[in-house]
Amino acid sequence: MINISEKPVVRRYAKASGSVVLKKETVDLIRKGEIKKGDVFTSAKIAGIQGAKEAWSRMPYCHQVPIESIDFTMNLEEEKATVSCAVVANWKTGVEMDALSCVTSALLTIWDMTKYLEKDDTGNYPSTEITDVHVDTKEKGHAPS
Repeated sequence: MINISEKPVVRRYAKASGSVVLKKETVDLIRKGEIKKGDVFTSAKIAGIQGAKEAWSRMPYCHQVPIESIDFTMNLEEEKATVSCAVVANWKTGVEMDALSCVTSALLTIWDMTKYLEKDDTGNYPSTEITDVHVDTKEKGHAPS
């Protein structure tokens, strides 16, 4: 790991987002709350928050960050679900990996919960894909008072 012991504690903020492309019929069932595995919104949010909190354990060179806030949003469009996650911490290193881990964990959960609807006759996923995962914003502020 990189030595951050001499770095000052400052406010860190990162927001990441991404999408999972789904069939229109799958999105309609998510909206109606008719997915067999349960509430997709709640499950994706819990998975996302857990993903942010555990980023350090998933990536070997990622520092454990004392996360102070996670703001999670999920929106449904005609043929996709979009997720964004904003993470805040007062610490010595950034929180962009935590935000990305939040987003990808949520997107994977959405896919997992809907995969029975997305498979074709051969068991493959011809149109389902996770896409556009990126860091939207990263900020480094002043030391906390």
